[in-house]
Amino acid sequence: MLMRTDPFREIDRLAEQLFGSTSRPAVMHMDAYRDGDHFYAAFDLPGVDPDSIDCTVERNVLTVRAERRRPTGDNVELVAAERPMGTFTRQLFLGDTLDADRLDAGYDNGVLTLRIPIAERAKPRRVTVTAGSSGNGHKQLTS
Repeated sequence: MLMRTDPFREIDRLAEQLFGSTSRPAVMHMDAYRDGDHFYAAFDLPGVDPDSIDCTVERNVLTVRAERRRPTGDNVELVAAERPMGTFTRQLFLGDTLDADRLDAGYDNGVLTLRIPIAERAKPRRVTVTAGSSGNGHKQLTS
């Protein structure tokens, strides 16, 4: 039995991985870091209209969605199409140490930056140590 393969099947599969599809969006590259009392997440979204960006937090899951569209119109002629278009989605699971209620976002030069404060309960704090001594009750130690 002779099996025929589609020579474009592998190309289509690779293109879906790189550019995404309607069922599986393209990758949204991100850097994440902590600086002092804040956690930052920066997403590369060049050419995205800020009005298309949607950030939501539900049950400590942060979801970022954005859409990049090709120019359209009667006089638009597509000569090359190498940049990924469509909807981009990324989810982050936020730990209990972050205060997602005070999250803020900014979009500048094609980068969406989210700033999330570290929760007060997660910040280092000094603990008072008490020592017991026979007959005197507790004696408080101070630093």
